[in-house]
Parts: sequence; structure tokens; C-alpha cells
Amino acid sequence: MIQLSPPKLSDMTIPEILREKVLTALESLEVVVPDPARVQVTKAADLRFGDFQSNIAMMLAKGLGKNPREFAEDLSDRIAAEGLCEISIAGPGFLNFTLKAEAWAGLARSQWESDDLSVSQVKAPQTIVVDFSAPNVAKPMHVGHIRSTIIGECLSRVATKIGHKVIKDNHIGDWGTQFGMVTWAWKKGVDEERLETEPLQELLRLYRTASDASKEDVGTKEECRAELVKLQKGDPENKEIWERCLALSRKGLNQIYDRLDVSFDHWMGESAYNDDLAPLVEQLIADDLARESDGAICIFSNETGKPKHDPFKINRDGVWQDFPMMIRKSDGAFNYATTDIATVQHRVKEWNANHIWYVVDFRQGGHFSQLFDTSKRLGHEEVNLVHVAFGTILGKDGKPLKTRAGDLPQLEDVLNDAVKAAQIVVDEKRHLETAEEKAALAELIGVNSVKFTELSHHRMSDYVFDLDKMVALEGDTAPYLLYSYVRSRSIFRKLDGEVELKGDNLHLTEKAEIHLVRMLTRYSDQVHQVVEDYRPNLLATYLLELARAFHSFFEACPVLKSKGQTRESRLILCDLTSRVLKDGLNLLAIPVPERM
Repeated sequence: MIQLSPPKLSDMTIPEILREKVLTALESLEVVVPDPARVQVTKAADLRFGDFQSNIAMMLAKGLGKNPREFAEDLSDRIAAEGLCEISIAGPGFLNFTLKAEAWAGLARSQWESDDLSVSQVKAPQTIVVDFSAPNVAKPMHVGHIRSTIIGECLSRVATKIGHKVIKDNHIGDWGTQFGMVTWAWKKGVDEERLETEPLQELLRLYRTASDASKEDVGTKEECRAELVKLQKGDPENKEIWERCLALSRKGLNQIYDRLDVSFDHWMGESAYNDDLAPLVEQLIADDLARESDGAICIFSNETGKPKHDPFKINRDGVWQDFPMMIRKSDGAFNYATTDIATVQHRVKEWNANHIWYVVDFRQGGHFSQLFDTSKRLGHEEVNLVHVAFGTILGKDGKPLKTRAGDLPQLEDVLNDAVKAAQIVVDEKRHLETAEEKAALAELIGVNSVKFTELSHHRMSDYVFDLDKMVALEGDTAPYLLYSYVRSRSIFRKLDGEVELKGDNLHLTEKAEIHLVRMLTRYSDQVHQVVEDYRPNLLATYLLELARAFHSFFEACPVLKSKGQTRESRLILCDLTSRVLKDGLNLLAIPVPERM
């Protein structure tokens, strides 16, 4: 029986092992490969033909003056893969590798015995700053924040899992026009009691009061602006109100983040960079990277590339024109573009960032293109700046999701509605005895159904927000995955006493067992692909496929009714499945229940 070691940094995966065997076979045939990197063994697209495949015979045959299929047959005869796999030839010369049951058992054994489920670590760990969520202070988060918040948290967890140093920064909007309005309304009358119980709702009421008054009266608008100027100049009273707004907002925001199981290493808001902005603009002017335009200071194109690829150019009526980035207004005020440049400087110099990922709405693409270009001109060419963009959440009418009043739904209301929908599903189940248990499960299912729906879609795709489908126990949903985990663990509660399982006893005989192991052992690759493509949906899809493979195995292969080594092997597969599901869901920031 073959025993394969867990894939560590110094070890090779099955495709890598097969690739080395192919290279050795080519050498034995005295075939010189000009570029060995072209010799690849990949996961098979169709399992009917095998588990892995290579097209190297077809790639080399023409240059050797040989028939591709005949050359593939000669090559397969030289590949020393006895005990590991069977080799077949398909089509014009594809090499197909079908792993033997003993090999799959060895991989499953290694994964089961591995504390990290054989998830390989990156060989060159990087420092990655993930900028996500970033709500405006003094306003509740709305449904649009769910995409940035959940995608950012997932990418952070996955990058950490594979060995990177991740710094999660909530770059909150804590400096701007809204504070002049909130301060004006605060002085007119603030509800101190509500500030303590519902801080974000009271701050929102103050903001709306000032906003409505400003629309009706120009004088009020000027008064609000005057309050902002006083704050910016350091007025003690206004600064105290602002600081209370920050503290209360953070309290309210943390209530939402706790429900979502999201956390941050830093809350470096816009205000953190106030003292850096004036020197930064002067530096940009001195370095000839910015200049005056109609009283404002702007960054223009450096005229080195084609206009259609230049973020500082725009085509109007067939003519390319300047499209500058303003960094200081004509009245001397700075804006978020100035702050964002200063933020890059801080993250590179203070945190030694190798990568900065901005998980932000796709509509900000133009801004980030200008920001990234400016950062490179400032000397940060070695830093990988990435805009991890995402699409829009739609209502059932196919339009961007809004309330009847035309506003974006508040995130807290969305989560509460999801919990109510989940409560209906939970109440129909009789496995839970107390109302407290059912309420806790409804909270878990409701909140995490919203999160999983988000993560199961390609981040650039728009999707329809449908609570009934989200909380359904069947289909590609969070409840289905949670149930799969519970089912994989429930069998251990039926055992009479503790059972000591030994990996050496693991063996596979049935197709359903082998297919389940095939899915389980892909876990490491799937985790790495999430970071490579910034696509949490790849992990979500994998977990759904794993759950389906487990249910097929569970139906086809009796566990407790089997005996001896077969029973022990299947218990190990149940245990390994539960661990992979739990670990994968944790990377999606979704906790698992033990009962449903």
C-alpha cells in the first residue's frame, strides 16, 4: 500500500510527481525538451478519462517528426508509475493518469493526519494590506457594504491560511461634510439616551435633520459648513462632538461586525492622515508630478503611454482630453484622492506592504487607476496595488436593491429579515428542543446565508437578493453546507463509546469513496486559487461539490452497518469531510453548528 507524505514546502503534489516521471521518461527516450516548463500535468477536465492529464506528447511529436499518438504510447511505456496510477492514451495523444485506490488512500491518510489538512504554505510569504468595508462614520452600513466586508474578510482569512502576513485595515470615512451637518443638528438637540442604545440610528437622524434643513434653507447649509470649518481648525467643542461620534459609530459598527464575524487590525480612517496632506501636495508639486489648474492642484498624465490606456485621459467626441486627478481644491481643501495617496505612502513605509488590495465597488475603477499610476510615479513600483472590484446587489425586479422609499436598505435590517426567514425554516424542524436553540440557529443560518450568497457568486457578477432561496435547506445554499457538516458529525454521536481510528487502516474499494477522496484532496489547490484570482466563489463552489460527493458516499456506502477495516475507513472519511467543511466554511467566515 502506497503512503504519500502530506504535501509540505519540500514535497511535491501528485501533478508535480507525475511531471517529474514524464521528464525522466523523455530523458530515457533521449528527447531534449527546449523548455522543461512546458511539460505540465494538470487536473483532468473530464473524470471519465482519468484524474490528471498531459498534452506534452502532442506538443513535442511534430518537432520530432513522429505521430503524436504513437509517441504518446512510447512515452507512456517509459513512465515509471507502477503502484501510483494507470496510464491511458486518448484522442490524438493525450496522456491520461488514473490514480489507483491505494494512492488515493495514501493521500487521504496524509490529509487526515495533517493538522492543517495538507494545505501547503507559500514559499515566499508577503505582507498584504487588505482595505475593505470602509463605511462612513455617523451613518449605518447599508446593504452595499456587505460585498466589500465579506469578500475582504474571506480574502484576508485565505491569505493568512496559506502563510502570508495580512493586515486588515478599515479605512473609514471619518472626516468630511457630514460632520458639519451632524454637529449642527447635535447642538440643536441630541437624544443622549438613544445615543447609548442605538448610536448609529441617532447619528443618522441628526444627519438627515441637517441635510433636509440645508436643502430648504441656504443659510442652514452655510451654518453646517461653518461648523465643519470650526472642527477642521480644532474648535474644542466641535472636536469633542466629533470624537464622541467616532466612538459611538465604532460601537454601532462593531455590533454589525460581531454578527458577521468580521474583525480588523486597524481603523485608520481619513482623519489619520490630515497632517500628511499639505506636505504631500507640496512634495508632488516639487517633484513636478502635480501643477496648478484653475486655482486647484491636480495630477496630469505623464504622456508616456497610449491615451486609451492612460487613466488621466478621456475621450470626448473623438478627441482625447486631459482628465486630471484633483488633490487640492481651489479653496485649499483636500479630498479623498489626496488622502488615498497618503494612505499608500503610510502602508508602504510603516507596514512594509508588498501588496495592497482595495475591495471596493467597480464604479471606483477610474479613481484607483489614477491612484495606482500616481503611486508608481512616487516610487512604489515594487508594490502590487490591486482593485478587487465587485458588482451590484439586485432586487427581484432586476434593478439595484432599494427600499420603497428609494434608499439602500440598512445592513442591520437586511440581516434581521434574513434571520426572520431562517426562523420559519428552523421552526419546521423538530430536532431542536428549546426556543433558545432555535433562535440561535436562526441567527446563524440567517446571517450566514446572506454571506454565503455573496461569496458563492463571482465578485464581478450582479445577483438577485432573494431571502427565501438563501435560507433553503436544499440547493446551493449555506444551510445545505451546514447540514452537510452536521450530518458528517452526527454519525459519531451514534457510536457506542470512543472509537480509536488509525490512518494506517484506511483503504478504499468503492467508487463513491474514491470520488469523495478525490474532492477532499483538492482542498489545498482550491484555497490557493482563491488568492490567485481574488475569487472566494471558487472555494464556495468547491465546498458545495464536496458536500454533494459526501452525500453520495453516505448513501452508497453504509458506515455504522459496515464492519472491520471498511467501517473504520468510512469513519475516517466522515471525520475528514467534517474537518474540511468546517475549515473551508471558516475561511468564508461562516461558523458551523453541531446540531440542526
